[in-house]
Amino acid sequence: MDTGKRKAYLRAWHAKVVAALGYKFNPDEEMVDFLLEQQVILERKHGSPFCPCQGISGIREKDMKIVCPCIPFHRKHFALMQQCWCGLFIDQKVTDPSKLRQIPASEATQD
Repeated sequence: MDTGKRKAYLRAWHAKVVAALGYKFNPDEEMVDFLLEQQVILERKHGSPFCPCQGISGIREKDMKIVCPCIPFHRKHFALMQQCWCGLFIDQKVTDPSKLRQIPASEATQD
């Protein structure tokens, strides 16, 4: 399957999954297109559409937590940031993602 078709498939599949989780695609179409393309590249190389901004460790149990969409594995952290690691998905209530900031995972796990 060519890259364009695979990106379209991932976009459609991701949209259904993330909507049920309370997220939507970032409105920055150029960024979304780039990140989906990176997922296609990672999928071809590693067999799964891993998050393009997270390093693959080679430890399957750990790496499966960064297969996109990885929202269920990082729900507390992403709820705090109102977006996922790379910003591909944002909380459905967010209207201006440029105001969102990255928060270290260590801060998200503190009580």
